[in-house]
Amino acid sequence: MDFAGELPGTYYSDYVIQLGGNATILGVILMASMLTLAAVQFPGGYLADKYGRRWLVSTLTFGVAFSYIFYAIAPSWHFILIGAVVQSLCLLYQPALMAMMADSLSPEKRGMGFSILNLIMSVATTPAPAIALLLVATYGSEMGMRIAYIIVTVFFFAAAIVRLRLKESLENAEKLNLREALHSYTKALKEGVNVWRLVPRSTLFLLLSSLIVRFSFAMTQTLFLVYAFYVLKIGGPPDPTLLPQEDPALQLARMNWGYVMIALFICMIILSFPTGKLIDKVGRKIPLVLSGFLMIPAVLLFVYGNFLTLFITMFLFGFSQLLGFSAYQTLFADLVPQTQRGKVTGSMNFFSYIFMALGAVMGGLIYDNVSPELPFLLMLVLIVPSTLLIVFCVHEPKPEERQE
Repeated sequence: MDFAGELPGTYYSDYVIQLGGNATILGVILMASMLTLAAVQFPGGYLADKYGRRWLVSTLTFGVAFSYIFYAIAPSWHFILIGAVVQSLCLLYQPALMAMMADSLSPEKRGMGFSILNLIMSVATTPAPAIALLLVATYGSEMGMRIAYIIVTVFFFAAAIVRLRLKESLENAEKLNLREALHSYTKALKEGVNVWRLVPRSTLFLLLSSLIVRFSFAMTQTLFLVYAFYVLKIGGPPDPTLLPQEDPALQLARMNWGYVMIALFICMIILSFPTGKLIDKVGRKIPLVLSGFLMIPAVLLFVYGNFLTLFITMFLFGFSQLLGFSAYQTLFADLVPQTQRGKVTGSMNFFSYIFMALGAVMGGLIYDNVSPELPFLLMLVLIVPSTLLIVFCVHEPKPEERQE
């Protein structure tokens, strides 16, 4: 799934623009996806803690695979929007998957465990930008992306079949009652809110810090390629009289962007093991804080850089994401009891996706109507409160206090 999903991910923003979109439309699609994801998080967490993780993950992966058909056949960006919403509905299984991963790692090895997970993902995705580059160079930017999405669909259906072999990680899971599950939304919402009374206060501050980070990333998530193509002009000045599929400058930009993405995933492979060792040795908070500090030079080098500085930028971004993702997941697992992880994950995801939806549409509107640089510079401003919350408000449990 990681390999296939990254194939079209390399040029996703370019594909949407070719189908009639712009920065604002990219934000609207991401907003719709995030709002739909938010709507399914409470029931996803509730069902994961009541009926177990396995059935949710193994069943709904088939739905995610189906959603990519809309991307492959899209005559306009509207089909991408439909596919994104369908996919987000099926990602009801997200809390179950995260809970299953946390259940499966012992407290003293969680940092290394999540880093190895990131390493596996990075190794799997490293060939993807190169193959995406080959597809685009061979079949053209639009047809190459359609072929990429067909590959995604096939691989995701295969992964869904493999996931049928997952084993349940929740002890004493109840037998599935489909009728009750379908009518559980109100109860899931109530338990998803009340669960915050049952977890350490540090978990709430960890959530608040995460919301700020996710909001800032959503503002720029789909705009990196757009900024590199049309502001940094990494392939030369685009010709506004030509279609995006035919412009030689954009064709060169696509080639250069593929090289940058390959470099990013290679860096993440190299840094995965050191990241895990650092988290298990020095604790969770220091890597989280360091992750925020690394974003400052990364953003500045991107906004005011050129094609060559993009390689340094992506190294810093990759290291920052590895530190932040692994340390965050490890600290979450340390703080939250196993029996509450599904509900807490669902609740955290609900608020996170709401903030990401707001950030997505705001970033697109600011990019198109105010300044292309401003969404990225706002990331720098938001790093400060998110880091201060971690430093002063999040208590890292001692080894003997970590949850199983």
